[in-house]
Amino acid sequence: MSIASAARPKPTPRPSSAFLTVDLDREGKQTGFLMIPHSPHDDAWGATRVPIAVIKNGSGPTVIMEGGNHGDEYEGPITICDLIRDLDPGRVQGRLILMPANNVHAVMAGQRTSPVDGLNFNRTFPGDPRGTITQQISAFVSDHILPVGDAFLDLHSGGSSLDIIPSAIVEPTDDPALHKRNVAAVQAFDAPMMVVISNLGEPRTATAAACRAGLVTVGTEMAGAGTVSLEALRVCRRGVANVLDHLGVVAREKPEPKRGDGQILELPGISAYVYATVDGIFEPFHANGTKVSAGEPAGRIHCTWDPTRPPETLYYAADGILYGRRQPGRVKPGNCCLIVAAPYHGPL
Repeated sequence: MSIASAARPKPTPRPSSAFLTVDLDREGKQTGFLMIPHSPHDDAWGATRVPIAVIKNGSGPTVIMEGGNHGDEYEGPITICDLIRDLDPGRVQGRLILMPANNVHAVMAGQRTSPVDGLNFNRTFPGDPRGTITQQISAFVSDHILPVGDAFLDLHSGGSSLDIIPSAIVEPTDDPALHKRNVAAVQAFDAPMMVVISNLGEPRTATAAACRAGLVTVGTEMAGAGTVSLEALRVCRRGVANVLDHLGVVAREKPEPKRGDGQILELPGISAYVYATVDGIFEPFHANGTKVSAGEPAGRIHCTWDPTRPPETLYYAADGILYGRRQPGRVKPGNCCLIVAAPYHGPL
């Protein structure tokens, strides 16, 4: 597959004090860090170290792989670390830039957002090279990493708050040719489900930034529930190998039969989400994968500290398949309790 980026204009990087301890252009395998100067109370001239590895061999596409965008999502980072340790550079035709823990402070804390500045890394792109630590990391990725790439794999899971059917994600783009390449790469991943997710048009995500930069982009949602799913980890490892083979960077040693049914779903806007309306404990009525209908009762919220108060019933607003459920039972108004995926009717 030809995904050469030579014709894409390279933006001028914004001034930054961040630096790499690896050479992106050197042949072979290197491991090191993106260093962000960081001056907290107990370390006047210290640095935040974001791990990065580069595996380069000969000519071919550059594939950037990100994990740890959220610190409580585990299958993707494990898969990337496997590649860093185990992949023979001689099998690579091109270059891999592997970043398993981009939101590094959140990864080390095992939480979604950074404990340093409270920010969600995936809502900071294109970042600010003079901003907080999280904004500086996303700025470096935007200015120095994405522009050298041809493809971008952003490996997410449901994290601590959601349990999601393992799936490969299509990031929407206004570029029809890029959309086709994105869909083809997501189909190559061959997850149990393929879902188009626009995040309600949110432009500050890593995958939205990658699409703006013209990269073939693949996202994932690998289970979640705050743990490591063995099945989702198998799906992730296999899917990454499939996409690297599809892009012509690392050929599979042994092709595997397709496992997905080829159906593409989408989150149909605001109707996809069922939100908590009151404070209490959420009781879902259905398991993930269940077919559901708009207007059907979806679950109810109990206020167990006031037994005289009847539970409040929530309802689906879309027809489709129950794609994800909230993991913690405790909810407050505005918490996302359920997500419905519906058949995709857009362009392929």
